[in-house]
Amino acid sequence: MTTATAPAPRALDSIRLSFPGLVRSEWIKLRSLRSTVWCYVLIILGTAGFGVLMALSANIGNDALPQAAQNNMVAQYLTIGGNFTGLIAAVLGVLIISGEYTTGMIRTTYTAAPKRLSAYTAKGLVLTVVTFVVGLISIAAAVAVSLPIFAANKIVPELGNLDVLIPLIGSAAYLALIALLSFSLGAILRNSAGGIAAAVGLLFVLPVGINIVYSFTGAAWAANIATILPGSVGAALYQYTGEGAGSAPTPGFDGDGLLVLDQTWSIVIFAAWIVVGLIAGAILTKRRDA
Repeated sequence: MTTATAPAPRALDSIRLSFPGLVRSEWIKLRSLRSTVWCYVLIILGTAGFGVLMALSANIGNDALPQAAQNNMVAQYLTIGGNFTGLIAAVLGVLIISGEYTTGMIRTTYTAAPKRLSAYTAKGLVLTVVTFVVGLISIAAAVAVSLPIFAANKIVPELGNLDVLIPLIGSAAYLALIALLSFSLGAILRNSAGGIAAAVGLLFVLPVGINIVYSFTGAAWAANIATILPGSVGAALYQYTGEGAGSAPTPGFDGDGLLVLDQTWSIVIFAAWIVVGLIAGAILTKRRDA
């Protein structure tokens, strides 16, 4: 008579990482990927490069601008690069999660974290924090290389003024949150090409298409959709609202039926996009097979 022998446990079956351990693991994976390093380098170079280009275009001749106008100009010029570096952050956010599905490494990750949501959270947390820090570094680089050019054009901003600091820091937050939103799309689609196409389409292509429809048809619904898209409302994070920026708009619909948002409502809607995306990604991560 033979007896059944239980299969020997695999070596990985006993490995269970705590949440701090998962965070350290995700940090190691993030900085060991060559594509991640290049994306962050491009964000820094892109932000600094756009800052220089805008500073070079800020020649005001012999006129002297009021201090508030100088602050406004510098805050806008140094953050305009976010419209383009956000594309890099979006691609990075998708690849952080979809790349593991492509290589099959996600199975190892979920073996160490069987409940999955802890690994999902750790990935999103590390991506957001690191991208925010890189965003701050990129803004600092833009300030460092652009200030001498601004000064040569008689523009000297008050960098210690919160009216200037908040938009600069907000631009770094915008990059981090765009990466997080794209991360959720990568978790939902689990495919690099599909996730990147969805992120780029939602953040950059769709607004252009809808604005074209509005320009030809004048349809209020098209303009209103464009107003609440994540790329539009997210820009409120680096919007200059200090002295010289004009009065804040009153939220609601104007006489033409066009939706008007102030900075607060824009940020709330942007946060809603991210929360909905992360919840959908978490549900699908929990329910689907790796």
